[in-house]
Amino acid sequence: MEVENILNITSEIGKLRTVLVKRPGSELENITPEYLHSLLFDDIPYLKMMQKEHDYFVKTMQDAQIEVLYLENLAAEALRESGDKEIFLTKMIQESSQLDASALYVRDYLMSFDEKDMIKKLMSGVKKSEIPARKKKHLNEMMENQYPFFLDPLPNLYFTRDPAAVIGNGVTINKMFQPARRRESMFMELILQHHPRFSKQEIPIWTEREAQFPMEGGDELILNKETILIGVSERTDARAVEQLAENLFSRETQIKRVLAVEIPETRSFMHLDTVFTMVNYDQFTIHPAIQNQQGELNVYILEQGDNGLEITSRKDFQRVMAEVLEVPEVDFIPCGGEDVIVSAREQWNDGANTLAIAPGEVITYDRNQVSNELLRSAGIKVHEVISSELSRGRGGPRCMSMPLVRENL
Repeated sequence: MEVENILNITSEIGKLRTVLVKRPGSELENITPEYLHSLLFDDIPYLKMMQKEHDYFVKTMQDAQIEVLYLENLAAEALRESGDKEIFLTKMIQESSQLDASALYVRDYLMSFDEKDMIKKLMSGVKKSEIPARKKKHLNEMMENQYPFFLDPLPNLYFTRDPAAVIGNGVTINKMFQPARRRESMFMELILQHHPRFSKQEIPIWTEREAQFPMEGGDELILNKETILIGVSERTDARAVEQLAENLFSRETQIKRVLAVEIPETRSFMHLDTVFTMVNYDQFTIHPAIQNQQGELNVYILEQGDNGLEITSRKDFQRVMAEVLEVPEVDFIPCGGEDVIVSAREQWNDGANTLAIAPGEVITYDRNQVSNELLRSAGIKVHEVISSELSRGRGGPRCMSMPLVRENL
């Protein structure tokens, strides 16, 4: 089915036409053991293998006739089109927690690069050792054992799902929860404002990155053209969900309801899509541990009433899914099956984090063998991608992709 809009996402499973990714780069090599926690990693990946795996992931999508765009390329092109590197650079520096008196000569250093290399440097980070010693005027810059960066690296950028997400023909530009990721959404903001592919379109912005409360794309699932499902998680605040619902209801007539589902605030369940993704018209993969023994999960239905927002609560999550999708019932395929050890292990390695590229057709990590076989047994076509290093960042194929255009169902 042809789509006219440059952005069009009205489901999780419509045939994927265009997707945005970020190839892992030198930002990953600026992770050290001392800063693993603050940079949100549990281990240091091997970049060369990580890039090989990511290239395999991209080729899998391209072989399915999906247009793949790279964040780093679009950002450099948008920066060139903007005609003023300094404006973007100044904003980026202002949002860095490490820069104070050093900001001016770090800005001068970065201004010496062309647009492509500047974007790469802003993503990979600026080490204090890169600035000539004669320009260092302050004690914290001169001392060898102080924090090594003027500008922190952004190693989570290859998870393009989170900083921004398409809903319908518009975008949420997200306020990221963790300080280590806050600057990531600036690149998508730059692209929408200045890249000729997007800047000539009237693209609705459903939420701004300066919003009061955090929300991330891994918690945003588009069930159908009328229904959005949002996880209230470690990284998405319930107040952000309510604000998004109000914005959508006032400006997007097709969307009738926003479902908010509570998931545990833990590192392993950081986003809804780490425990729950849609794989077909009436099929989902789910990590069983997010439900209680009765299969219940708190879900809140936000709708536009006569006097403002109306919220009702339910616990029968599976039944709610069937009702909003207008099907007799939905099939929940358990990540890792019934074995609690296998289920926990494969969920940690993103066994539930599938990327649907068409109804009943998904991309998954090859390491989650039990989950993949269960998907195949349920009639799902599974494309496995290599994943020993990509998975170290705690994100799977859905996390690594920002769909821009899907065919309508």
